[in-house]
Amino acid sequence: MDTHDDLITLRAASPMDLDTLERFQQGVIDAERQFDPKLRETGVQYYDIAQMLANPELHLLVAAHGERPIACAFARIEPAKPWLKHAREAYMGMMFVEPDWRGRGVNARLIAALKEWCRARGVTELRLDVYADNEPAVRAYRKAGFRASMVEMRVTLTG
Repeated sequence: MDTHDDLITLRAASPMDLDTLERFQQGVIDAERQFDPKLRETGVQYYDIAQMLANPELHLLVAAHGERPIACAFARIEPAKPWLKHAREAYMGMMFVEPDWRGRGVNARLIAALKEWCRARGVTELRLDVYADNEPAVRAYRKAGFRASMVEMRVTLTG
């Protein structure tokens, strides 16, 4: 593997990245299956990536080593819940880094760029969802300044 991490660039995703982004999305879903046994085995798609690329309130970034995409993430500006002090916030999702590139700061660079994009649009709050048992992801997000604010709980009902 090339060790020239300084050759990693960040850029806005384009329609030409669609196949790669679909593969990255499946990588996220495959990784999350171990944390959520309720996910279907096939046919899972969290996002309509083609629609995301056309949304002006969404910034989908690709990290590339040379021309090869190795990671992605997005931030989407949306209305805040009406009881919050701020009117808009951003949601970050589809954080994926190719296995060979994990632990090399790519995730941190994507998050920093998305935070800056949000700030430039007057957004002061960035949120995300992460499975509580996904300890490596929780650690990475904490390192980037995220803190837990709400815990979703569930119980399976039988009968």
